[in-house]
Amino acid sequence: MEHGDKHITIVDEDGNEQLCEVLFTFESDDFGKSYVFYYPIGAEYDDEEETEIHVSAFIPGKDDQEGELQPIETEEEWDMIEEVWNTFCAEEEGE
Repeated sequence: MEHGDKHITIVDEDGNEQLCEVLFTFESDDFGKSYVFYYPIGAEYDDEEETEIHVSAFIPGKDDQEGELQPIETEEEWDMIEEVWNTFCAEEEGE
């Protein structure tokens, strides 16, 4: 899993661009995809408060192109993602 100060720009349903902070990314061999957890900048990530965390599948871009975020469509993917999130939260608390 990668931690780091990375930013991605998300376009919402209304076509508005929103800058988001990447919380972490991980790859799933089972699904052959990368996933990214992120949250809107301005909503500081805080263990105490319910920060709205988003997660999307991530298709890396070729050459200099930006990658593409895709919605998560299957129940199996959501279950796996929930497991990864719970592990991440447990590790954060243990630090």
